[in-house]
This record gives sequence, structure tokens and C-alpha cells, in this order.
Amino acid sequence: MNSSLGHCPLLQRMISRTLNNDTRVNLAVVSVHGVVSALGILENGLVLWVLGCRLRHKTVAAVWVLNLALSDFLTTLTLPLFTHYLLKNHSWNLGGTLCVAQASIFFINMFVSAFLLAVISLDRCLLVTKPVWTQNRRTVSAAWKICGLGWVLAAVNTIPYFMFRSVVHKQDGRKLCYHDFALYSSQSTLHTDCKVRQVATAVSKVLLAFVVPLVVIAASYACFVLELRARRKRLKSRRQGVSNGKQRSSKFFRSPSSPGGQKSTRLSQSFTKMVASVIATFILCWLPYHVFCLLEVTAQYKAEIADLVEVSLPIATTFTFLNSVLNPIIYTFSCPNFCTRIRQSLGVLFEGLVEEVVPLVLVTGRMRKKDLSSSTSLSSPTPPRVRRIQHDSQGSINLLGFKSCPTNEIERDDKM
Repeated sequence: MNSSLGHCPLLQRMISRTLNNDTRVNLAVVSVHGVVSALGILENGLVLWVLGCRLRHKTVAAVWVLNLALSDFLTTLTLPLFTHYLLKNHSWNLGGTLCVAQASIFFINMFVSAFLLAVISLDRCLLVTKPVWTQNRRTVSAAWKICGLGWVLAAVNTIPYFMFRSVVHKQDGRKLCYHDFALYSSQSTLHTDCKVRQVATAVSKVLLAFVVPLVVIAASYACFVLELRARRKRLKSRRQGVSNGKQRSSKFFRSPSSPGGQKSTRLSQSFTKMVASVIATFILCWLPYHVFCLLEVTAQYKAEIADLVEVSLPIATTFTFLNSVLNPIIYTFSCPNFCTRIRQSLGVLFEGLVEEVVPLVLVTGRMRKKDLSSSTSLSSPTPPRVRRIQHDSQGSINLLGFKSCPTNEIERDDKM
């Protein structure tokens, strides 16, 4: 690496730009990033804790969501670094190591998210089109292996951004954390290297992290919809046959009116809708970024496009961070009967708060009056006082530890 060679034309133009002194706009942007950063870390950390620690039975769908949440959590951890960069008037004062780390995590999240969404869509398609094959091959361990492969591929694709990320000094005194494609180049090949590396990185990430995954997603959902339509037609024709007096076979078909069938269908539809929402959010948040990355390639030849890219690309990058914040919200509100369960949980919570004080005082007062008026001998091995506590403890006194809940109720709660 030889820093005396200079920089690529696009980076050189960015270095020569002056300082932005609009403090009100900068303060508003910093405030928004601070709120988004705090929400993203809290939300994705909560999702990781619930799926990783509180979920008793891991499923393939849980593995997909867990890895998506892990990728988003790592990205939101770098948001405070980007917020600090904005707070210092768009100057990176955190050193070259954090500059490279922040960029690497950002691009790993980009590739992992696209890979996982493509895999999840293909998984939904195979569940419908190849039910027997997926029943034999679709396991939790296989899902973990696929996710591990996705992380490895994402790390490999991030190597160019890791190598060419650097901190450069601008003419107005600020520091810029950006990719410097003049690194590892010679004087004779500098001009060619700048063009080739700029085009290669921009086109590769647009193809591998956006276009190809979207093609897989579109093809998977097309097959998914066509197969569902074919099944509806078969089911409709079979119902007509039943109405004509034919017997319905229960070997291959489950009655849609059965409680088990309704629950299975509802849960499957909820996860499918959640995946569709995550995909739509991914497209909306990442599309502007990839568009401006392609415009950045042509900005090497047109100065007016370079000015537009330099102003708009940071804004588009902010939208990509919003993807990591919106995903946990989609996970939460996609849960079946979410509002009903929230109301029930709040009811149990406030009921427990009331029962912490009132029942204990009332029961204690009754026990004292009973002891004063009772003439029963205290030497009895099982005094009536104990039986009275056990009788009253069937309600709220169990929360205070006087008597454990019945085993069948615990098992019923576990199943719920």
C-alpha cells in the first residue's frame, strides 16, 4: 500500500468538498439516529433473548428468524458509531479499526439478510410443492447448517469492502471513513484499478445482495401461489364429489373445520405473512441504497451526478439501518392474536401487583383473630391454622409461596 499515489477521482472530489455548517439539520439527524439506535438494539436483543433462551422447542422457522435477528442486532450495535460520526459534523474520529469493523458488519448484514430471505422463501415453496421431501429432510440441524453457510458466504463477499475501507483526511479538517480503491495499487495501474474496483464492488453487491435474492424470492412465491391454487381446485372438486354421495378419504386430507387443522393453517399463514412483510420492508429499505451505488459508478465521469450521490447516499444508508429496526416490530405484530395476548398478559400482571399486598394483609388479620378466639391445643401436630391457610391458598395466597400450584395447572400453562 502506498498512500503517496493519491486517491481515485471520485474520492478526491469528496475530499475537496467543504464542511456542512447547518447545525439544526445535523442535530435533527443525530437525534433521529440516536432514537433509532436505542430502539434497534433493544428490539433485536429482546428477540434474540426470547428465541434463543425462552423458546423451549426450536423449529426451522425459529432458526430463520433467530439468524435474521442476530444479523440485525449486530448492525444496530454499529449505529452508535455512525451516530457519533454525524454528531461530529460528519467527521470520523474513532480510528481506522472501528471504521473497518463498522463497514464490515454493515455489508455482512446486507448479504446475510438477502441470503436468508431467499432461503426462507424457497423453504415456504418446498413446504407446499414437496411436502413429503421436506418432511424427511427439513430439520433444525439442516437449517443451522444452511444459516452457517450463509454467514460464510457473506463474510467472503465482504472481503473487498474490508480491504479497501480506510480513513482519509479532507481539506476542511474532517475525516472520512470510506472505501479507497487506490489502496494496493501502483502508479501505472491506478486509473484502471479505480474504475474496475468501483464497478466490480457496486455491481456485485447489487446482484448478490439484491437482484439474485429477489429473483429467487419471486420464483418461490410464484410456485407457492400456483400450488395453492391447484390445491384449492382439487379440494373444491373433492367437496363436490362428497356432496354427490362419494366418501371423503381422511388419509390424505384433513378437514378444514377441525380445530387442529384451523390452528395449523392459522399459524402457517401468520408466518407466511410475516415473511412477506419482511421481504417488502427489505426491498423498500435497500432499493434506494443500491440505486445510488449504481449511480456512484457513473459519477466518476459526471460531476453533477457525483454531487447528487454524495448528498443522497448517506440518506439512503440511513434507510438501510431502518430495516434492522422494523424487522422486530414485524415479528411481534405477526404473532397470532397479538393484541389479545397482550391484554391477557397485562391483566395477569396487574392482578399479581394487587395480590402482592391486599390478600396477605386480609389473610393475616383473619389468622390472628382465629388464633385469639381458638381454644384448640397448640401441641397438635396439624393445627387448624395450617388447614385454614391451605383452604384459603387456593386463590391468591399461592403467589406468596404458602402453597405451590397444582401440577396439572403448571402443565396446562406450559402447553399454552
